[in-house]
Amino acid sequence: MKFASHLIVGAFGTLLSFGASAQQSQPVGPYKDFQGTINLDIRDSKADWGPFTPKKAPAGAPNILFVLYDDTGLAAWSPYGGRINMPTLDKLAQNGITYTQWHTVALCSPTRSTLLTGRNHTLNGMAAITEGSNGFPGWAGRIPPQAATIAQVLQDNGYSTFWLGKNHNVPEQDVAEGGDRKTWPLGQGFERYYGFIGGETNQWYPDLVEDNHFIEPPASPEQGYHLSKDLADQAIKMIRNQQAATPSKPWFMFYNPGANHAPHQAPKEYIAKYKGKFDDGYEAYRTWVLARMIEKCIVPKDTKLTPINPLPESQANPADHVRMWNTLSADEKKLFSHMAEVWAGLSEYTDVQIGRVIDYLGKTGQLENTMVLYAADNGTSGEGTPNGSVNENKFFNGYPDDLAENMKLFDKLGGPDTYGHFPTGWAVAFSTPFQMFKRYAQYSGGTADPLVISWPKGIKARGEIRDQYHHSVDIVPTILDVVGLEMPKVYRGVEQFPLSGISMRYTFDADPHAPTQKKRQFYSMLGTRGMWVDGWLAAAVHAPFTGKGHFDQDQWQLYHVDKDRSESTDLAKQYPDKLEALKKAWDEEARANLALPIDDRSASELLGVERPSAEPVRDRYVYYPDTAPVPEGVAVNVRNRSYKILANVDITDPDVGGVIFAHGSRFGGHALFIKDHKLNYVYNFLGIKPEQRFVSSVELKPGKYTLGMEFTRTGAGPHMESIGTMKLYVNDTVVDEGPMKTQPAKFTLSGDGLCVGYDSGDAVSADYKTPGTFHGGTIQAVGITVEKASYEALELEAQRALARD
Repeated sequence: MKFASHLIVGAFGTLLSFGASAQQSQPVGPYKDFQGTINLDIRDSKADWGPFTPKKAPAGAPNILFVLYDDTGLAAWSPYGGRINMPTLDKLAQNGITYTQWHTVALCSPTRSTLLTGRNHTLNGMAAITEGSNGFPGWAGRIPPQAATIAQVLQDNGYSTFWLGKNHNVPEQDVAEGGDRKTWPLGQGFERYYGFIGGETNQWYPDLVEDNHFIEPPASPEQGYHLSKDLADQAIKMIRNQQAATPSKPWFMFYNPGANHAPHQAPKEYIAKYKGKFDDGYEAYRTWVLARMIEKCIVPKDTKLTPINPLPESQANPADHVRMWNTLSADEKKLFSHMAEVWAGLSEYTDVQIGRVIDYLGKTGQLENTMVLYAADNGTSGEGTPNGSVNENKFFNGYPDDLAENMKLFDKLGGPDTYGHFPTGWAVAFSTPFQMFKRYAQYSGGTADPLVISWPKGIKARGEIRDQYHHSVDIVPTILDVVGLEMPKVYRGVEQFPLSGISMRYTFDADPHAPTQKKRQFYSMLGTRGMWVDGWLAAAVHAPFTGKGHFDQDQWQLYHVDKDRSESTDLAKQYPDKLEALKKAWDEEARANLALPIDDRSASELLGVERPSAEPVRDRYVYYPDTAPVPEGVAVNVRNRSYKILANVDITDPDVGGVIFAHGSRFGGHALFIKDHKLNYVYNFLGIKPEQRFVSSVELKPGKYTLGMEFTRTGAGPHMESIGTMKLYVNDTVVDEGPMKTQPAKFTLSGDGLCVGYDSGDAVSADYKTPGTFHGGTIQAVGITVEKASYEALELEAQRALARD
């Protein structure tokens, strides 16, 4: 017991005996000012945990499962009359309530922020996706401390909290191993996280994070892996483990599958289920589905279809134009129909996986007191442009698709070889009967979304419709109302923004036609503006991503939504005073919610903004082997400039090979690697075949080398791609050279980070398979420079470093 005694002496200043009658009348050390005696026998003591007593949730508080799909308008899914079979959602709708006028913010990060905080998106600093932040308060790209999340409130009141799947609420520069974790899920009130932090990810090769660190997927597509299945597995695992330890504790799970966001990727058998189901085209689908929506009482009987291309040419964005079905070639119709089949297959497959979670809750007796909310975050996505795409990254680079190229990949759509997105026609069709789609916040095509709520113990209604007008900011107040809590006025010492929404609980068992208790809601997204007040909607005629500006010159439309659900009849001339009142209300709300200024610049401009970094600005970067992938937001930026890559490599085995450097994926990226004893450099320009490949004219034998390449930009092409010349080096000798072009914008919206010694996720080049781990030697380091110094001068520095090693 000498060691134990020593510890006690160290803690209390003298040795204390743990006998029943042991006392010390003169305490010493840190207790020297304590007057009286200390009872050292725990059997005679009473403990008071005080502030450490765990706080329990209110009695009877339900579990809460919130399932949030991406990019899905009102007219896609079976409960709303759509052609896509959603067996799990159908059951939930039959056992609960289907909402017909629930609205969102028209874009993913902003909507998700409202669902987390109950405040309008610009109060949350989310005027756009996090990658589009521009530094103004409403555009900061990070949720401020004045907007505590529902997870923080629930966690503080006895709930377990879990987040599955997509996040997209972390500033781009923090999506990295060295990034600030305060805005990651575990810093926002969630105890567990499993998913992807960025805006999208490859469903076959996802960029996964578990809790606070990046991980590799647990399996490959060849082994049956798909993200939707993995998320369901993880959700069940989290709930099972929590219930094993604390079965009396309720839980909150925010479940965000990658569906239905691009890339549209699904198992072949689910795509095959929809073969031929969209051959009639998107215009015919609109007519067919509106009749079904009326039959199901989703919209009133007199609801009219709106024009497919409603904006005047002076305002419209050409990338959002819809080509009429009867003007398409036979190949285009075949391709476009199949792209819709892929999307439908992804949607149903994901729903079936979510059904496994629901079934588990039923089998374990948890479903009765679980409030399930099942929704989507904005209208259907039009980011596939008028022609659809086998690589959605072309949209973010402002680069057109080519029909012949797309047709070559027809049979591979939905698989690992494509990063597909259907054309704008389907975005309009699946957002029927409204105008436009995702990003257009002034029309319900961008904001009207499915919402089904099922809570067997708490909602008496079964299979009923609710028409009250509500918004995503109303979800947090509803959860707080159901649980019996309030949003604190001060949280962790910070005075809080008031909630922007109201509780929807009054709709649970109310008259389906009872008037909404909501009074007004403002909309703003990428230059688009809308204002809803007491059943009327004012809409500014403006398209996102145009760069037109001149917002003071926008024309405004007026719709009486209570009587004209599809917003088909403009009443601006009949009710000018009403329109002016709504425009004034928008201005009031925009100022109160930090929505100004507004910005309609192109996607490539917004995404390409250089943002503040914790690291000082530099033009030389050094990366080392075996680190986690470095996300593009914090990695060296080689876009639209000359650059050089140098790697110090010590080859010890004649059978050397593998990746030295890689950044991106098969859908856009570049890699330096050794294959067949030769140095290779591939710049994969937006996945377009053939790859731009450079191969050394000499074989590499054992020895120490500086291996690298140099791209010299000489100008820009018709789509702002950089044009120039490329030289491949072994030491100071040019071993291959030729013309090359590079992307004007990012390799991906998120993920597929920079790697040294391997290639994470999806391989940049078809010349090797993931992970392509380097073997037969060691990589000392890889340097990338965007400065003007010559390759030869940098090579001498690298050689000196290698010689010292």
